[in-house]
Amino acid sequence: MAELEEQLKSQIIESLNLEDIEITDIETDSALFGGGLGLDSIDALELIVMLEKFHGIKIDDPSQGKDIFKSVQTIADFIRAQKA
Repeated sequence: MAELEEQLKSQIIESLNLEDIEITDIETDSALFGGGLGLDSIDALELIVMLEKFHGIKIDDPSQGKDIFKSVQTIADFIRAQKA
């Protein structure tokens, strides 16, 4: 199960060019926006592109993004739900 989460961490680092961040620096349940990694709305757009590029998943309702992108765990849960 943790394989998808590790893969997502790597993809987030790559997609957002977080050069000073290592996979081990990102907690699976930590907030990505605000206090956690401190991502912003531009980063959210990059995450949407990342989901489509790496996982073939489109987000139909942009208002879902706030819940989907809370943490690496919520992204992984969303991917699993979409592929189920």
